[in-house]
Amino acid sequence: MILKYLSFSISIVFISFIVGMILTALIRKTDFYQKTLSKLNFLKSDLLNNLIGVGLVKWIVKNTFFKYLNPSLKIDRKMKLEELNNIRNQMSKAEIDHLFAFLFVIIFVILKIYKQEYIFAFVIFLVNILMNLCPTLLQQQNKRRLDKLIIRFLKST
Repeated sequence: MILKYLSFSISIVFISFIVGMILTALIRKTDFYQKTLSKLNFLKSDLLNNLIGVGLVKWIVKNTFFKYLNPSLKIDRKMKLEELNNIRNQMSKAEIDHLFAFLFVIIFVILKIYKQEYIFAFVIFLVNILMNLCPTLLQQQNKRRLDKLIIRFLKST
């Protein structure tokens, strides 16, 4: 039974990635995206992020095949300000993709709770946290680090 719940959860989360990318593409040129969504910052505490599991997701992304999914988010030693800003924009897009994906999967969690399938809802929710919320928080953490680098870069020029 748990294997069925887990396989469904992983499947719906992978589908949610596509939904997140589509929704982000639809609103990316709007003021709401530029002024609000791209500047989101839920948890500023690294300790709280690690308690939620961001550290684990960071390790997984760095040490498994996931590191090949978005290679354009890597920072080289000799980058220009324009390149750093481009990477920050790509991080924001990836973060918002995962945020929309997280919200999409929450619909399934609510449906399972409504049908009184609480264990199923819990499994979906846990997988969703690991595969959508934690990557969102990781991108926010990386953006904070990148923002410090951009500020240092601006001060030196």
